[in-house]
Amino acid sequence: MELKRGEKMTMRNKYRKPTTFHCNAGSRCSPSVVVWSLVGFLLSLHLYSLVSHNGGKVGDVQFHTSHHTLFRELEEVEEENIQIPPPKGKRSPRAAKRRPKRPTTLIDEFLDENSQLRHVFFPDMKTAIDPMNDSGNDSFNYYPGRIWLDTEGNPIQAHGGGILYDESSRTYYWYGEYKDGPTYHAHKKGAARVDIIGVGCYSSKDLWAWKNEGIVLEAEEANETFDLHKSNVLERPKVIYNEKTGKYVMWMHIDDANYTKAAAGIAISDYPTGPFNYLHSKQPHGFDSRDMTIFKDDDGVAYIIYSSEDNSELHIGPLTEDYLDVTHVVRRILIGQHREAPALFKYQGTYYMITSGCTGWAPNEALAHAAESIMGPWETMGNPCVGGNKMFRQTTFFAQGTYVFPLTGLPGSFIFIADRWNPADLRDSRYVWLPLIVGGPADRPLDYDFGFPVWSRVSIYWHRKWRLPSGRRGLK
Repeated sequence: MELKRGEKMTMRNKYRKPTTFHCNAGSRCSPSVVVWSLVGFLLSLHLYSLVSHNGGKVGDVQFHTSHHTLFRELEEVEEENIQIPPPKGKRSPRAAKRRPKRPTTLIDEFLDENSQLRHVFFPDMKTAIDPMNDSGNDSFNYYPGRIWLDTEGNPIQAHGGGILYDESSRTYYWYGEYKDGPTYHAHKKGAARVDIIGVGCYSSKDLWAWKNEGIVLEAEEANETFDLHKSNVLERPKVIYNEKTGKYVMWMHIDDANYTKAAAGIAISDYPTGPFNYLHSKQPHGFDSRDMTIFKDDDGVAYIIYSSEDNSELHIGPLTEDYLDVTHVVRRILIGQHREAPALFKYQGTYYMITSGCTGWAPNEALAHAAESIMGPWETMGNPCVGGNKMFRQTTFFAQGTYVFPLTGLPGSFIFIADRWNPADLRDSRYVWLPLIVGGPADRPLDYDFGFPVWSRVSIYWHRKWRLPSGRRGLK
């Protein structure tokens, strides 16, 4: 953070002789003219690179898209002004002097299940999104953080998941962790957890009203040596379809209660609604694997991206043609940056990824990354969050990303899907769906070069309430 110079410095510089630069015979240029000329040249060069990157079509330059009428409503973000309540009890002056108390933050209030602000982060059932009873102006509205009911009136259980669009049935399928069980700690210093119940699946035609298709991959009750025994960990399930084999393939993070197994599990099904047959787990490429996702490229090649080396870096590599294993190819990326929860997507030939920091169930700052090749090198673009307030942006709106889903018919527009974890009661964790738009020149230079990248900026816009543009309700 830059500090303003003092008045004394200003007065001292007031009487200095202005510096001049000889530009042409008989003329002089001030430093500001030289600087602005250089800035103009660099912007022109950046514009040229954007146009060249898009095949010479000026109309494809993405900062024009951000001003399109369909995006204006999504870009009109809301601000938050949440006041931290005063402390419940006063401390004695002697106690305060002996051990000064750290100021309470919004994150502290978020993690405190008895906080007076609990209703702000976790609204009660009275405000639940109920697609079957909603009508009029409230139809198709997303309310980040509210309880979201399925078509049977029960809270949706699809945490840490992802969306699959099935071409044959023209249906969306939402897979995620089914956490409708009690939260406990495996040991005194262990993280909050829920026994494995399985992977839930929900179907929808419009990305708003979701039908419960049941648990498509179930936990094992008896065999304690089985990966899916209820005492273990199953996280971040993702499903893709293999056109060559006609199979639906699920990958997920598999672990033991102490998070020492650090493996990826694979399951397969003939139908998007399962049942899925669990095959086995493995440490991909021989490395530990925790938070992970899979990404299917335009050419049908699928990739796995996972946190490794004790979450200090990410690894990425292609899967085999049947999507049931990894190949020998792997690339280490974001080394030493301690990122997890990767959510990868693609737009106009550029690969983008949203990641989170590693702070357990506590929220932290998201970062956006981009690359010209999926195997890297990957460059960090900065925090994509827009709106709310500073603390909202530094905590990814008190959520953690899990998936980014493209909206057909709206170039450069996506839905950012995140979980607002509730470590006191994980079954009551909420969903934060927000518009993500790729558009406008990147505002951060490359780390290894003076120039700016050719890819566009990524922005996730905060809204207390929003809907997809009229007539674009997710339908393909």
